This record gives sequence, structure tokens and C-alpha cells, in this order.
Amino acid sequence: MPQQVAELDRLFQALADPTRRAVVEQLGRGPKGTSELARTFDMALPSFIQHLELLERAGLVTSKKEGRVRTYWLTPRPLQAAEGWMAKQRELWELRLDQFDEYLNTLEEDES
Repeated sequence: MPQQVAELDRLFQALADPTRRAVVEQLGRGPKGTSELARTFDMALPSFIQHLELLERAGLVTSKKEGRVRTYWLTPRPLQAAEGWMAKQRELWELRLDQFDEYLNTLEEDES
């Protein structure tokens, strides 16, 4: 369980930044090289590469270098883990809200 928590922490840290979320969206349309990805961002290439490295450490992307070109692919498994975690949270809060609604209904009935 602690390993899963650490993976989720890395994932949410990676997704906390708008640049990295935009990279994930771009890679959702297919693999791209470093330069192609960096072109849409107004930052120095070394700074942009740091974003890519963080995404790779979080397991959201994988890369392969062929010659002088490094290509990145989206890795959906961590997103599935986050989706599962969020679904559990949603279930919990829906249950709590249902219970709260029932409680309010009993209060209304008692006042009648």
C-alpha cells in the first residue's frame, strides 16, 4: 500500500503543473519528439526537458532515443490508477451526501 501511495503522490505532483498537463494532452494524440513537444512552450529547452523527466519519473511517459532524436509516448497505466483512486473518493462522498440527505429528511419529518 505505501508504494501505491507514493506512486499517486508522484502522479499528482506531475499533473499539478499546467505545462506537464499540456504535454500529457499532446502525447494523448500520439508520440512526439522532444523538439516537437517543446515548440509549443515559451521556455528554454533545458527547463522543458526537466518537465519531461518529471513526467517520466512519475511513469506517465516513456521515451526512446534513436540517433539524436528522443521520442516520448504516453503511458496510461498511472492515469488508470488515479482514475481508480478518484472513483473510490467519489463513491465515498456520494455515500456521505446520501446519508446527509437522509438525515435532513428525518429532521424535516420530525418538524412536521
